[in-house]
Amino acid sequence: MSARPRSTYAVGIDIGSNRVRCVAGAIEERRLRFLGASTAPSEGWHRGRVHDVNLVSESLRTAVKQLEATVGFDIEGAVIGVGGPAVESTPARGVYEFNRPREIVEKDLSYAVELAARMRLEEDRMLLHVLPQEFTVDGKAGCRSPVGAQCQRLEANVRLVTMSEKEHGLLVAAAHKAHLIVEDTASEPVAAAYASIQRQERQRGAALLDIGLHSTEIVVYDGESAVGAASLPVSADHFTRDLMMAFHELHGHTISYDDAETLKCDFGCALLGLSADNVTVEVPSADGRTSHAYSRRQINEILEARAAELFDDYVRKYLASTGMDRGLMEGIFLTGGGARLDGMLDMAERVLNCPARYALTQGIQEWPRDFQDQAWTTAAGLALYAARLKLDKGGRRPGFWGWLGW
Repeated sequence: MSARPRSTYAVGIDIGSNRVRCVAGAIEERRLRFLGASTAPSEGWHRGRVHDVNLVSESLRTAVKQLEATVGFDIEGAVIGVGGPAVESTPARGVYEFNRPREIVEKDLSYAVELAARMRLEEDRMLLHVLPQEFTVDGKAGCRSPVGAQCQRLEANVRLVTMSEKEHGLLVAAAHKAHLIVEDTASEPVAAAYASIQRQERQRGAALLDIGLHSTEIVVYDGESAVGAASLPVSADHFTRDLMMAFHELHGHTISYDDAETLKCDFGCALLGLSADNVTVEVPSADGRTSHAYSRRQINEILEARAAELFDDYVRKYLASTGMDRGLMEGIFLTGGGARLDGMLDMAERVLNCPARYALTQGIQEWPRDFQDQAWTTAAGLALYAARLKLDKGGRRPGFWGWLGW
């Protein structure tokens, strides 16, 4: 198989707890054109953290080989997504004192943000992204881009996205074992927003919620700035395990995890009244005994309780902490495999009182209809970011506006 020059293609890889997804595109006239995609089962993870580097590497290599067969050339490098409980965000401030009052130029903004990024991190933390929020000019807060203003003291308020150095090292080691160069790593929810939320939507206020198997992450935008990013403690796995536990505790009926997952996906709904709740479903027993019949309503009551907890106890409260509980004029965008559960959009709208929709890929030419699915959005965003790296900085991480000016 021939090797294509690295500068002409971009690859993004989303290594989730359940699936590895790869997207490759050709860089043509500062645009990314879809070339191919692949997916493979993901192994070696435990509760959103790398548990076995060798298994993660094997899963990654399987997906990359499938991608190579699709695009017809060797894949040498890629941007890898990172997420889960190992990723955190924290506010920081950089203060730039001028010697005398003068006009602000763009380099001053960059330097103020750089000062903020120099904040001492906790042990075992590394910096992933610096996401500017706003600037304060001579004590006047709330300036988005004060280029041209006169001032003597410039302050940059930013959000630092960090990750455990140990977890990051394990993921990079798995990629290297798969004979893959890690061109960069990027936060998964930020990458998904990169692919699915347009500039004008960020300006008016929007949030993205990535519901994965073992982790759920949120990023919140206002006026293009990322005003919040966090990991939430309810994931798709909790919905499945709730069904297992409820059937056992309420009815003494044990079902397997796979059967509970099938029930959730095929018959479940996150909000009562949206489906035929009086339908009876045969639920097999894990111990080989006679199956039991339950109404669909019983299944959905269990799922509704967990969905209400996710959006009411965690998403809504986090939005309130960022001051955006009433500011999402464009609403919330859902992505990740857990967002596929019927009724999740309806529950989000009911609890958050704002529009809710799926985060679907935009900005990649010839993106296939078959891949217009929220589970592919993160991988697409990582591929777009990989292209941005090569277009703007010759393979180096873009400047501090990198995630804002796409």
